[in-house]
Amino acid sequence: MRRTLRRTRCRTPVVAAAAAAAVLLAACSAPGQEAAGADAPDPADWDAVLDAAEGARLSLHMWGGSTEILDFVEDAYGPELAELGIDLDVVPVADTADAVNVVLGELEAGRTEGGSVDVIWIDGENFATLRQADALLEDWAQDLPNAALVDWDDPSVAVDMGRPVDGDESPWGSAQFQFVYDADRHTADELPRSYAELADWIEADPGRFTYPSPPAFHGTRFLTAWFYELAGDPDAWAEGFDEQEYAAVADELFAELERLEPSLWREGATYPEDIADLDRLFANGEVDLTFTQLPAGIGANIEAGTLPRTARPYVFDTGGIADHHYLGIPVNAGDPAAAMVFADLVLEPELQVRKLDPDEGWGDGIAIAPDRLDADQAAALEQLTATLGQTAVSPAELDAARLPESSVELTARLEDDWDRRIRQGAGG
Repeated sequence: MRRTLRRTRCRTPVVAAAAAAAVLLAACSAPGQEAAGADAPDPADWDAVLDAAEGARLSLHMWGGSTEILDFVEDAYGPELAELGIDLDVVPVADTADAVNVVLGELEAGRTEGGSVDVIWIDGENFATLRQADALLEDWAQDLPNAALVDWDDPSVAVDMGRPVDGDESPWGSAQFQFVYDADRHTADELPRSYAELADWIEADPGRFTYPSPPAFHGTRFLTAWFYELAGDPDAWAEGFDEQEYAAVADELFAELERLEPSLWREGATYPEDIADLDRLFANGEVDLTFTQLPAGIGANIEAGTLPRTARPYVFDTGGIADHHYLGIPVNAGDPAAAMVFADLVLEPELQVRKLDPDEGWGDGIAIAPDRLDADQAAALEQLTATLGQTAVSPAELDAARLPESSVELTARLEDDWDRRIRQGAGG
């Protein structure tokens, strides 16, 4: 029985936009911005938060590239919020940076309260951008009632692309990079299992592979994982950035990508804009691999018709980058109390398991610690993961293949260098 959001519940104690744009906007913070967020409620007084949230229209800005995810958010969270007197208004954006720029623009214009964005689905570069500009509400996430279900000591939760979270954003889900192939076209033993093998595979069958153009998320993740393989020490790149070492590895990576361009789809003259474009090419039979970030597999994509029924995910022997994604509250949010209620709601065990279920339309990983669930909740999670079948990589295999998320500095440099050397064709 869900009790967390009701007033009768006893609270359980808690045992990127481009970096250059962030620097510019942080330096141009509007006068009085330091007072923003002063009226935000204290999540330690949950009854007060619920009172303040009642009657709110919550403006959730989130990536809108997946109809299935948008439908899940409306169907799973909308009715729950309505019971608490909150109207959910989902605002899809083509890129999370669009929402970030709205917040920064409002702050620069002096709008330090009553902002148009209440909560953003963020992580990584966008988190770093907002934090650098002092544009996020601070130190609230670990005081949510359901924060007790989160393992804040887990580095993949506590650190977001090299930046400590420090209670400034609350986890919503988790993900891990995987490849997807069509079992009608290739057998499992024909597939590349490393980026070195992928290079040979691309050359052996020209025109059958491409990847989304960075800074599209899946394209950047693809670059980062290949960089990891060449560098040989992913942990070092999750913790910091070494200019000299980067230059050497990046030169090798981009030289290889330049060499392979004639063997890519359309000879590398153009690249998919995002994962939806790549999925369409894959489903149409124009390319032989696409990507997914869903730990529970691609069942929802198959049911939605965006991937063929013979599509199967797999992870390279050299691993796949895993991370968490979060909810952040702008410092000038119009309804910060409603944003806190939403961030707490999404951590409810029943809703976390529902989000993991591909039959519900998403398949996103959980953000709560399984060992903090009660017996019934743990049983429901175990039953679901046992039934995922061929459309998912097993949890054990994913766990064994986990690679850390990179620092923001590495991601930003890879995106900039890809633009210079590949998109613009400038050469070394």
